[in-house]
Amino acid sequence: MTTWRATQKANRRAELMASAARLFAERGFAAVSTGDLGDAVGMSGPALYRHFASKEALLCDLLVDASERLLEGGRVLTAAGGEPRAVFEALIAFHLDFATSDADVIRVQDRELANLPADVNQRVRRLQREYVQEWDRPFAELRPDLGDAERETRLLAAFGLLNSTPHSAAPSGERAGGILAGMARRALLDD
Repeated sequence: MTTWRATQKANRRAELMASAARLFAERGFAAVSTGDLGDAVGMSGPALYRHFASKEALLCDLLVDASERLLEGGRVLTAAGGEPRAVFEALIAFHLDFATSDADVIRVQDRELANLPADVNQRVRRLQREYVQEWDRPFAELRPDLGDAERETRLLAAFGLLNSTPHSAAPSGERAGGILAGMARRALLDD
């Protein structure tokens, strides 16, 4: 059974991660101090160390967590089975929802992934490859005419489109996600 204290600590940790994502997305990792992070959640900067070993550890956890959540969501959708087109549409909707609801994390990943320690960078990239593989299963059924390399190229391009939602939302407002999802669908399926 989870204690009240454990729940409070988990909530504070989640609050720190969300605030860090916002600040890192706005200013860049290097420009955000532990004091800035503490101020964002109403605690002292040094109190951050009760939840994370360092500011870099917070960044690492933020990006690993995002990749783990994407992979888990993709696995749930593909494990549910069904007609490949329906599974593929669900994957697109899932990723679009992630990109819009966690826009700050997408922007941080775009900017900071290369700056992670090598072991964490490798872990994030492994999780990302596994996520691409989840998409590739229904995609291969939908497009058996494509070789592995072309399917991978199309999938990565589609992720680029979907992940650009946080950058593209301002010009076209809420419609941006739908526009980009349609573009991704057409790039993948030629329809």
